Amino acid sequence: MQTLPKHQRGLTFISLCVLLFIFGFFVFLILKIGPIYLNHNKVAGVLSALKKDPAFPNMSESEIRRSLSNRFNIGYVDFIDSGDIKISKSSNSVKVEIEYEVVEPMAYNLSVLVEFHDMIEAGGDRGV
Repeated sequence: MQTLPKHQRGLTFISLCVLLFIFGFFVFLILKIGPIYLNHNKVAGVLSALKKDPAFPNMSESEIRRSLSNRFNIGYVDFIDSGDIKISKSSNSVKVEIEYEVVEPMAYNLSVLVEFHDMIEAGGDRGV
């Protein structure tokens, strides 16, 4: 006849359910918030490409907005409105700031707010 060990090892069904719930919760968060950060990566890439454009420091404000709009359309960038883009020009430099926030509903009345602020500057002497 076999005897049972003094201390049994392993997960109970409830422990397994708790672990699956925790794992599922984090997968849910990644699936909801991940696309927001992927979109922000595209925004940062567009700003980086604009800064590398040799014509950027000499563009007018409307040309910069048009260039950004075209690049956003090509890259399928979401969540950016024209009011989120601020362009400052001085005599020898151009500064473009994009500040926006994304509210992603999670469940029922629970939402996540993610805020982004990106800036590029070209032209002038910035001590670089």
